[in-house]
Amino acid sequence: MSFVGPLGLSVRDRTLEADTQAGLTAVEEGLLEATKSDVPFITEAAQHLVRAGGKRFRPLLVLLAAQFGDPHAPGVVPSAVVVELTHLATLYHDDVMDEADVRRGVSSANARWGNSVAVLTGDFLFARASHILADLGPEAVRIQAEAFERLVTGQILETAGPRDGRDPVEHYLDVLASKTGSLIAVSGRFGAMMSGADESIVSILTQYGERLGMAFQLADDVLDIASDSHESGKTPGTDLREGVATLPVLYVREQAGATGSAEDRELCELLAGDLTDDARHAEVLRRLRAHPALERARRVTVRYAAEARSMLAPLPEGPAKAALEGLCDAVVHRAG
Repeated sequence: MSFVGPLGLSVRDRTLEADTQAGLTAVEEGLLEATKSDVPFITEAAQHLVRAGGKRFRPLLVLLAAQFGDPHAPGVVPSAVVVELTHLATLYHDDVMDEADVRRGVSSANARWGNSVAVLTGDFLFARASHILADLGPEAVRIQAEAFERLVTGQILETAGPRDGRDPVEHYLDVLASKTGSLIAVSGRFGAMMSGADESIVSILTQYGERLGMAFQLADDVLDIASDSHESGKTPGTDLREGVATLPVLYVREQAGATGSAEDRELCELLAGDLTDDARHAEVLRRLRAHPALERARRVTVRYAAEARSMLAPLPEGPAKAALEGLCDAVVHRAG
């Protein structure tokens, strides 16, 4: 058994493994090339997160989707570079909005160079992604523009919060579909489209990507509470400390409103307080780990992963389909 890509995805087919590894290497080279500037400082800032690494989840999905056509078609690797550049650009902007100090184990760009440089570097990466897209044709430009519009809409909706009378859980899932699902859907779409796969396959892999993206983000929500730092590679309760109300927290609030139990109300009060205080943060984490809201969020994660997997049913059997199914299983395993 071989391993490639994020989440410990296993690829049992040697040809697929070789193709995927070669593709990911080419993507990495493409990312470094796309983030070079005549101005050394811009190169340093733009390559800051590229060199910090990452799962490369979106490029991997592009490469696997391309297996349903010609995986070596000229547009495949550039489109994988585009989705990763877009993702990286959003991280620079997210860190400014969240006032984050660390990203991928290194100082965030905003912590290192200030908010203005971080925002402008994100803009630089969007510009470079657009430059590559221009060579991939007007359809690719349109698809990326629509996805980017959804992504920004999701970010705005998250910032604004649910309107009066709107279910906070529904609002949150809509935000995730836009913020995370949209770009992962494009990853599946670009891979299939650039490889010349049938239109029906392009549609299947777009829908698969959207649902997988939801499962992927919801698994992160669960991990943020359930894992220790050794397991996940990130500090537990980061979202809590930053005041981000993820699905388990929303379910706690929903249950407190429905049952009115003293314990749930007390937990809600703790959640509303200052979670930069280490003792308070540790107490909230302990309570959330024992709360049924966490298991409920886990079940929703599993549901989205199962929906993603079921989308693949019409695809021809083979190593690529098995790898895409494996991504669903890996996301579920990640959520526990």
